[in-house]
Amino acid sequence: MSDALINGLAGAGGGIIAQLITYPLQTVNTRQQTERDQKTRDQNTGTIHQMYQVIKQEGWTRLYGGLTTSLVGTAASQGVYYYFYQIFRTKAEITALKRRKRGLGDGTVGMFSSLMVAAFSGCVNVLLTNPIWVVVTRMQTHKKKSQHQQTDSISSDDKVISDVEAPPFGTNLVIRELYDESGLRGFWKGVLPTLIMVSNPSLQFMLYETLLKKLKQKRSLSKNAKKGVTALEIFLLGALAKLGATVVTYPLLVVKARLQAKQVIDGDKQRQYKGTMDAIMKMIRYEGINGCYKGMGTKIVQSVLAAAVLFMIKEELVNGARWLLTKDPINKARSKAS
Repeated sequence: MSDALINGLAGAGGGIIAQLITYPLQTVNTRQQTERDQKTRDQNTGTIHQMYQVIKQEGWTRLYGGLTTSLVGTAASQGVYYYFYQIFRTKAEITALKRRKRGLGDGTVGMFSSLMVAAFSGCVNVLLTNPIWVVVTRMQTHKKKSQHQQTDSISSDDKVISDVEAPPFGTNLVIRELYDESGLRGFWKGVLPTLIMVSNPSLQFMLYETLLKKLKQKRSLSKNAKKGVTALEIFLLGALAKLGATVVTYPLLVVKARLQAKQVIDGDKQRQYKGTMDAIMKMIRYEGINGCYKGMGTKIVQSVLAAAVLFMIKEELVNGARWLLTKDPINKARSKAS
């Protein structure tokens, strides 16, 4: 089994576990990013309160709306990303060693090379998996009417009865609605800010690799030179790297969510976005700079926790797979027989 495949499968496994743990936070954060109602914006409510409101009004299952599709997307995204990341990383390491033989550099992959490796991997990932995340965003932002709201609506407006009695908002319905709305192009909504957003994992991995390299160098000079990097240290490094990347790139995440969510079709032009630049300009004009950072607190908690868990699980899975491949008694017996 190739090292790239091991990293790809380990990344998918780590991503699924991290997603399961942090998904309710992700749902609330997506709703915060896409909320454009002035009355709701003015309410100063925290993440925990919003989670409580979702559970109270729509049921706790709404916190996991689109989870199945999201898990598929996470497995695909992490698998694709880590697979290509390892391929590009290996090529960068080979290039660095060749440069050292020519007297250039120390033979290690530098910060800029790490950034480019992560960027190329991110672009491939975005182009292949963007349709999945458009569907997930639609499902996360779909709001189910509470029983109280249903009763009021039915008694006051017969037209709403059809909405209340509509079939469950599932993946197939979202796909059909999206296709009817925008055709195949609709599945790549928000792809431009998402492509620019590859700077987030690029910055994340650049910071992570840099911090990990410094830690290993420091460890090699200490008395505990034989001691490897622990799972807890990987957890903390992953969290710190994700924190820095999230703060820098968060406004693009808000724009992406706004474009991928179901567009408003009423007469309010400030709630309709024609594209990335139009969304940015209207957000700044009508909501101010603060509108570009809506829900950032929730996102920091969710993304930092998810990234830390992902890095820790992924490294443990990679180490476990390598150990099994090298310590497998059947393979040892075969090698001795030959």
